[in-house]
Amino acid sequence: MKDLVNIQDYLFQVADVGDWEGEEEIVADRINAIYHAVWQRLPEDISVDEIDHLLIAIWNELRGSLVLLEADEDELVDWAICYVNNQLEEGITLDDAADEEE
Repeated sequence: MKDLVNIQDYLFQVADVGDWEGEEEIVADRINAIYHAVWQRLPEDISVDEIDHLLIAIWNELRGSLVLLEADEDELVDWAICYVNNQLEEGITLDDAADEEE
């Protein structure tokens, strides 16, 4: 079902990341690099809802954190891939995720 989703729909523009005191372009570039790396490793049969949940969860974990500016991009990508793998191994419970957002 991955083929039903376009990664371009999730990528950030500079204006989308919020105020990062002049570092918005770096933040947008890094989150987009993370999303591209994660995208390549997502299973082909993953549901659209699971993709949506995972990509939003990655941003929710990183937004507002200086780690996006201070960490090496490869470290961020490795973290995100590990995060997604753990989520997939544990089984994404979309009902629980909806409760967390409320």
